[in-house]
Amino acid sequence: MEQILQNNMSAGLPESLNVSEVFTKYQAQLRGFISKRVVSKEDSEDILQNVFYQLSKVDPLVNPINQISGWLYAVTRNQIAEWRRRQKNEEMPTYSKNEENDFLTEVTEVLLADNASPETSYLRSMVWTELDTALEELPPLQREIFELTELQGFSFKEISESTGIPINTLLSRKRYAVLYLRDKLKNLYEDLLGE
Repeated sequence: MEQILQNNMSAGLPESLNVSEVFTKYQAQLRGFISKRVVSKEDSEDILQNVFYQLSKVDPLVNPINQISGWLYAVTRNQIAEWRRRQKNEEMPTYSKNEENDFLTEVTEVLLADNASPETSYLRSMVWTELDTALEELPPLQREIFELTELQGFSFKEISESTGIPINTLLSRKRYAVLYLRDKLKNLYEDLLGE
């Protein structure tokens, strides 16, 4: 990793934006941020490396970076979203209430949208912030099942086989998590639906 950074230091970054120094300063924070969203250590490291690779490719004369920490976190979120898209191999489970599906669908669409317009980027940032806060308030078992299924793409069957927890128990935990998150993010949800 450090060799890549050193090789790309001459990629047009000004002295004040030395990639090695930025890596040293932010890598621990970004690693922690990524590890909250990605279980696999190898995938976390790949995402972190991709973030700094993206930084090494920046030409500050063409695309100046005004706030390095904001830029790093935005690129990190995009890298995590790309990783999730690759990991996702089945649709979200359906629940009996359409509102729960609408909530998950709307939030997922905003988080994983390919559109990189300023409005979408702002909305994505706002959703991530609100979702992170709400997830921290969930009981650990509910938060874990929500993150494993919705953010990391694991199926209930895979989780059940690896943990020994019955699928119905996992479904119940997920349902309570969705209900809590929907209630907690109600205003944001209504804004997304335009109600």
